[in-house]
Amino acid sequence: MPAGQGADHRWLQRRTVHSLVASQAVGALGITIGIATASLLARDLSGSEELAGLAQTTQVLGAAVGSWVLARLMGRRGRRVGLVTGYLVGASGAALAVVAGVVDSMALLLVGACLLGATSSANYAARYAATDLATPQTRGRALSTVVWATTIGAVVGPNLTGPSGDLARALDIPKLTGPFALGALGMVAAAVVVAVRLRPDPLLVARAAAAAEEGRQQSPDVEPVETPERVSTSSTSGHRSTSGKVRRPVREVLRERPAIVAAIAGLAAAHAVMISVMVMTPLHMEHGGTDLEIIGFVISLHVLGMFAFAPVVGIAADRLGRVTVLALGGGVLLVSLLLCARAPEGSSPEIFVGLFLLGLGWSMSTVAASTMVAELAPLESVTDVQGMADLTMGLAAALGSAGSGLIVGEMGFPTLAGFASIFACGVLAAATLARRAQVSPRASLPG
Repeated sequence: MPAGQGADHRWLQRRTVHSLVASQAVGALGITIGIATASLLARDLSGSEELAGLAQTTQVLGAAVGSWVLARLMGRRGRRVGLVTGYLVGASGAALAVVAGVVDSMALLLVGACLLGATSSANYAARYAATDLATPQTRGRALSTVVWATTIGAVVGPNLTGPSGDLARALDIPKLTGPFALGALGMVAAAVVVAVRLRPDPLLVARAAAAAEEGRQQSPDVEPVETPERVSTSSTSGHRSTSGKVRRPVREVLRERPAIVAAIAGLAAAHAVMISVMVMTPLHMEHGGTDLEIIGFVISLHVLGMFAFAPVVGIAADRLGRVTVLALGGGVLLVSLLLCARAPEGSSPEIFVGLFLLGLGWSMSTVAASTMVAELAPLESVTDVQGMADLTMGLAAALGSAGSGLIVGEMGFPTLAGFASIFACGVLAAATLARRAQVSPRASLPG
């Protein structure tokens, strides 16, 4: 590839990351603002604490299915179309959650929560989009930068729980629906940012560049020319990617590359730990008489751990290796669960530190495993593999979330932390398997 084209791709990579950072900031505000109140709203509408986690479980299931659907869409139309679709579907789900509170309908809340999961799907897919044009030496950093951007909206979001209640009173809607009203606005803003800024599409550029390089190697006397401007309007058709290669079935890719299977297992186990404990924390604290504002602050600390240190985690993944960071993440998750198991009802130092470490362990595991998935999958099938990874992650989290309400209702929060430790040990096992099965990563763009 000529030097000028290489510079074009480096410029486009920077523009892509900057655009995704902006969309993640406002999109995260939309998805996290209701975390501290979703279980409480579900409890009020259903009249049962055992069913309090059902809204979050439905949202996680929606995110799991949405990840697969959006991945298929991105495989054919590129990252921009998929991300915009996810944010807009999520915004409609948040609006339905508001209506559910107004009409006192648990069923409608569950439908809204399912649609709301599409925003989580879009946020997860955005981290992969950051790696499309990155080199093997910088993939972890690029992915983690987009993960970090979530800090802006994610930390601010839960702390808007109180003010959103004031907004709800002004609009004459139930207090617990206020966060969803503000969240819908954040998701629409994220969709606008992606639609305007993510041009040309990074995945289509990567595929076109790979096809051009392949053509150059086959016909060295003819230099193919692919510029960002030319591929900005590209699209895929049928089951053939823009690189000209047929998209291979996911099962075939996973069979040939067991390291990807291990990475997906680690990703799913870490997400199941985080979701199952996080969704029940507001109830555990409320049982001790903790105010909603303090609950929101604890969730903010948790989200801070999830996203704020992601760039450091990404650099560590690039320098120390993905598998090493994945294993360290499993260890941090185990420490966090020990603290959560010792936390009494209400507000306590153990729950503050435990929730922060829960987020940090999730960040380490997720950044490392996601980078492995992004770089080990063949380019023509990368979106399908990523969609399968996030689908598996979502289903595991849904299982954990569904069981968490029953466990807390029957046996208490400390017992939940004990059950979650099984998944944390699964992260360590996945790291061991990944080390044994590791293969060479996909090459970066030529030039």
